[in-house]
Amino acid sequence: MSLLKTTDTPINAKIVSEKIKNLGIEDLGTATIRELVRLVNEIEEATGEKFVRMEMGVPGLPPSKIGVDAEIEALKQGVAAKYPMIEGVKLLKEEISRFVKLFLGIDVKPAHCVPSVGSMQGAFAAFMVSCRRDPQKDTTLFIDPGFPVQKQQHNVLGLKYETFDVYDYRGDKLKDKLESYLSKGNISTIIYSNPNNPTWISFTDKELKIIGELATKYDVVVLEDLAYFGMDFRKDLYHPGKPPYQVSVANYTDNYVLLISSSKVFSYAGQRIGTMVISDKLFNREFEGLKRYFSTGGFGYSMIYGALYTLSSGVSHSAQYALAAMLKAANDGEYNFIEEVKEYGERAKILKKMFVENGFEIVYDKDEDEPIADGFYFTFAYPEMTASELLERLLYYGISAISLKITGSEREGLRACMSQISREQFPELERRLKKFNEHYKKN
Repeated sequence: MSLLKTTDTPINAKIVSEKIKNLGIEDLGTATIRELVRLVNEIEEATGEKFVRMEMGVPGLPPSKIGVDAEIEALKQGVAAKYPMIEGVKLLKEEISRFVKLFLGIDVKPAHCVPSVGSMQGAFAAFMVSCRRDPQKDTTLFIDPGFPVQKQQHNVLGLKYETFDVYDYRGDKLKDKLESYLSKGNISTIIYSNPNNPTWISFTDKELKIIGELATKYDVVVLEDLAYFGMDFRKDLYHPGKPPYQVSVANYTDNYVLLISSSKVFSYAGQRIGTMVISDKLFNREFEGLKRYFSTGGFGYSMIYGALYTLSSGVSHSAQYALAAMLKAANDGEYNFIEEVKEYGERAKILKKMFVENGFEIVYDKDEDEPIADGFYFTFAYPEMTASELLERLLYYGISAISLKITGSEREGLRACMSQISREQFPELERRLKKFNEHYKKN
């Protein structure tokens, strides 16, 4: 049965219905991001109409010229013919160490800063090690909403996980909620992103202190996913070596692994390079449980020569020189990478207003008592519609997003990404939103 009130929609309703049916998924709200990308591609091809695409979190800005030039030069020097060291190029490791000192205010030795094939691989490797330290601690705790693929990684690895939606547990409430899980003794790892994918909430320093102190108390490793490093645009976070710094759990525990991506901040997604920063103390710790899987009980050694070695035997040699050059320029105060990506926040500010004026609501709207930042994502809902209903109906209006269902959220709504929508599309989006609201608003 069609969810539509009318076939007077911007996109041919018959074609959209056929393509949705052909996808073979009863509940569109459970479709993966890649399935939705394929569906929208097929509708666009069949109708000749261009969608306002907000489903895929890919960079929408040109890659850093600093990185591109450095990579080209590295290739000219012949690095493509040589295997990179698994632990990373010395120059890159040194610049990563400088970067976390200058922009996070924390000290980590270069030896403990390791490139990975994107943060996706970094997370996968971290799960392989941190979740196997202790046979009694065999479960990861996801502070959701979160990145769906990380749960899929757990499924592939045969690892257990638990999850809760943080919406109702901000501020002081977070402590009791976390402790209700950690006190059971089975949690090995906590993972979250900050700023958050999909909601763009950002944990406050108080909340990170709660997470860090409990991680130390219960000997849990925190994986802090910083895919959107410095992109809380409410603060100016580009002052190398001077506060304000990117907030981090690293200030409150030694049990951390930071995952820092180059995909969004440097628009360097295609070269698949990210960074793992392992605290000096955790890197050197010994865990008897790791000997079941690796040649040693050393956490850092197992991460590099156990997990990362088996996954890719190193990161693209030339891409390491690209990232090293970008980090060096940022560290030296010559490259304001945050200024370059503020466009995402400016788009979000305009679009959130456009959605609200046409009957929509922002779902995750505050960090404790402060409105969330405008950034790479925002979440929205429409009164009396489930996420699945809204997602499907919007397709007929040429608007695509993803359901919060697949992110661990307990709230009805969708996630919108700012990267693929250009300012030239804003008038058309507004026209489509107005038509949607005319069709579905309550009289």
